[in-house]
Amino acid sequence: MAENQENYRLIVGLGNPGAEYRNTRHNAGFMVVEKLLEGPFKSFEESHTADSRVFSGRFRGRSLMLQMPLTYMNDSGRAVGALSRRHGIEASEILVISDDLDLDLGQLRIRKNGSDGGHNGLKSIIAELGSSEFRRLRIGIGRDGKVIDHVLSAFTAEEQPVWDEAVEKGASAVTEILKAGLSRAMNRYNTRPRTEAEKTEAPGAEVPAPENNEIKNN
Repeated sequence: MAENQENYRLIVGLGNPGAEYRNTRHNAGFMVVEKLLEGPFKSFEESHTADSRVFSGRFRGRSLMLQMPLTYMNDSGRAVGALSRRHGIEASEILVISDDLDLDLGQLRIRKNGSDGGHNGLKSIIAELGSSEFRRLRIGIGRDGKVIDHVLSAFTAEEQPVWDEAVEKGASAVTEILKAGLSRAMNRYNTRPRTEAEKTEAPGAEVPAPENNEIKNN
């Protein structure tokens, strides 16, 4: 199958349900899905199934579902597995959006597959699907202090503009993957944010992301 003919049938945004978690770092996946629903997928119809909020519609002539599991992060696989089995969706037809402690705040990283890297949501999905061949979009939340406290914390006033931009880019990256394929999206989005000094030294230049940056969060 040609790169731009990849068949994505399910986009999963990971997070925790409940108002107390709504604006926390661990809800990166939920935030990107919500941003998508404000734009190209705003006509999708919502239903509650497989312990999830599920939004269904068509994009570029193909059926597509967006899923927000309501099982809490550590049990995300139960919801993803139930929905994918119900609709006969293969692991390779799934794109999962999650937070990442080991990427700088706002940095995006798209991968074809891989290990769970210590992320309990990904770990649960791999166990339930019996496969790690689903696609991933990881969004950096940085690392500071104790892991659990950090992932469940809100963004500071200083961080919020960086994060808002990251969510916008995350939604754009998903759309790029669906339109142009994984490789093209990787080439465009797998770069780290430039510091103010780098912007001054080389306006318009992109800084390549470091390699082998696996997730190690909980």
